[in-house]
Amino acid sequence: MVRKTFYFDTAIWVDYYEERRDKNKNLGEIAFSLLKSILKSNSTIIVSGIILRELETLYSLDEINGLFFPFEGCLKNVGVNEAQVEESSNLALERNIPKGDALHAILARDNNAVLVTRDKHFGLLRDVCIFKKPEELL
Repeated sequence: MVRKTFYFDTAIWVDYYEERRDKNKNLGEIAFSLLKSILKSNSTIIVSGIILRELETLYSLDEINGLFFPFEGCLKNVGVNEAQVEESSNLALERNIPKGDALHAILARDNNAVLVTRDKHFGLLRDVCIFKKPEELL
């Protein structure tokens, strides 16, 4: 893998942490394989406050720290500014998608990151950021 920057949608972190599966794939193992590959290639995963807030609705702070700990060498925290929040609100209304998804796409774009997701809403944001499923990056 060429050194790159990635932004994981919250659901991808959940896939990994909960070792989730669907009827055809081991989603947790795919996410873990991608995380290992990113770590090995010295690439970067950006983490925003919105990701943390979404994870906090599911897990304790200790669990979140445990989730991130093995990958702390490749994690980079990024902030959200008012212009990004305003743009995400406008995009969400314009395209009838969740504001959080619009904000994830904007953060990925503004940090030159590939958004790693399985969420179909991002198909409506192709002009905002590049997004891929985890298995497409392996």
